[in-house]
Amino acid sequence: MLPWFDGATIARLARFDWLVEVLRAGFRSEVAAPPRPHYDLPQGRTLLLMPAWQDAWIGTKLVTIFPDNPQAGKPSIQGVYVLCSGTDGAPLALFDARALTLWRTAAASALAATYLAGRVQTLLVVGTGALAPFLARAHAALFAPSRILIWGRTPEKAAALAATLRAEGYPATPVAELDTAIGEADLISCATMSTEPLVRGALLRPGQHLDLVGSYRPHMREADTEAVARATLFVDTFTALEESGDLAIPIREGRLSANEVAADLAALCRSQHPGRTRPDEITLFKSVGCALEDLVTAAALWQRHSAMDPPAE
Repeated sequence: MLPWFDGATIARLARFDWLVEVLRAGFRSEVAAPPRPHYDLPQGRTLLLMPAWQDAWIGTKLVTIFPDNPQAGKPSIQGVYVLCSGTDGAPLALFDARALTLWRTAAASALAATYLAGRVQTLLVVGTGALAPFLARAHAALFAPSRILIWGRTPEKAAALAATLRAEGYPATPVAELDTAIGEADLISCATMSTEPLVRGALLRPGQHLDLVGSYRPHMREADTEAVARATLFVDTFTALEESGDLAIPIREGRLSANEVAADLAALCRSQHPGRTRPDEITLFKSVGCALEDLVTAAALWQRHSAMDPPAE
């Protein structure tokens, strides 16, 4: 029977400082990750297939996104990841795709921030969904902010998330006024399914870093066109230009062109672009996720698990 890596197993094995370095090495390596098939299902639902491979590993992720699931007490994102040997093709392990995605997505944001953020004393997390606490933990692991502000459309959820993070030892506080919190933050990390901008460019101040994670469809956006226009732009992959409304909408408006994106995450990790170049620069990182992140994360977790729990002879 194949090993099953559920959320608890991944949490036992992973640390964000470790996983950031796993991803950094992954983006410096050669990984084949073809365009992911993206299928629109009825009622605004989505099916994603995300394959990737390199010499040692082959993997693919099957994910369903049902945005209305939380109303029924179920996760909006569910699926499975299959890791196989690149040597003989044998299946090695199965992973809870939702848990794997939460960890690697937050780690990718923190990885990008190592190149793009300045000093982070105040971190603002916009959103209270499943990814929000992972983003808070990932950025805190690398930047140790003295304050973590939590904003959500439902104040009770923001308060509950802040309480959870405080119980884990993080300096988290819920906030009621998003615009005020944006002005106070050094790093703003957004993970919502909003179709209307939450972060307005007029509110941004020099030196801030904006991390946009939630938008994965062309009609979804978390920041307005002014925010995009004021920032130096970076992406995890250039797929973000088509998949995310944060960039696709300004392009349709004629306010942005693809060649204005400074670099992708691979270029940052390979020192092909320096990242932030001025203390007063506003930087923006837009991620939509990529199969490379899944593959190298799953492989590293499998290796760590195998080292900790060697098979019986």
